[in-house]
Amino acid sequence: MTKETGCRACRAGTTLDFDFTMAFQPIVDISTGSVWAYEALVRGPNGEPAPTILSRVTDENRYQFDQAARVRAIELAGRLFPRDSDTRLSINFMPNAVYEPIACIRASLEAARRVDFAHQRLMFEFTEQERFRDIAHVQRIVAAYRKQGFLTALDDFGAGFAGLSLLANFRPDLIKIDMDVLRGLDTDAGRHAIVSGVVGIARALDVTVLAEGIETAAEREALRALGIDLMQGYHFAKPMLEALPPVAGFAPMSAARAA
Repeated sequence: MTKETGCRACRAGTTLDFDFTMAFQPIVDISTGSVWAYEALVRGPNGEPAPTILSRVTDENRYQFDQAARVRAIELAGRLFPRDSDTRLSINFMPNAVYEPIACIRASLEAARRVDFAHQRLMFEFTEQERFRDIAHVQRIVAAYRKQGFLTALDDFGAGFAGLSLLANFRPDLIKIDMDVLRGLDTDAGRHAIVSGVVGIARALDVTVLAEGIETAAEREALRALGIDLMQGYHFAKPMLEALPPVAGFAPMSAARAA
């Protein structure tokens, strides 16, 4: 799909021929014992796993899906997050579906205004496992989002194409180290050394490190010893469909909103 086709689809309000919703999983800050953010994860209307929905995304409907997913996540956050909270909402997006950064963010900003959700609480994660078609274009997206006050994160760092070259080119606010890199680092000296090196590089670039896919207390403590405070994974909570799951030992997020 060309830029012109994508922009026409936006103006025409083209709809998808399949339904989906979101589950939410917390990102915790172990230094404060609180929920730092919730990531919105695509699910089917009845909780079907993400691949059942993402398999229906094509070059022809990629733009419409990316736009609809952002809006759905924000609308649910507006309903679920307390009005006085500063907890962030992390949204996965497809850089190859963004044609003009400012024009393509309008629906998200309108949704945030509609549900009274401060747009400064939004974080966008680059999720494409394929090579970005135009590195300079993605750099423009990152720059435009920063001007809007959004945070940006490079997801699955260390897996697929999400490696050092993307970190060097984009300089996101955060990198999310992939779970396959982290798994068992508490007993694997090689993995421990790799993660330690990534933390050092990130600090030198003033990029925050987030560890995802944490499953054990041993992994958590090993990461804490390396200076990583932001974590995500089943050890803390599993995603919950259209709800905010409780996190044992962390500050709760009430679903009640002020009238």
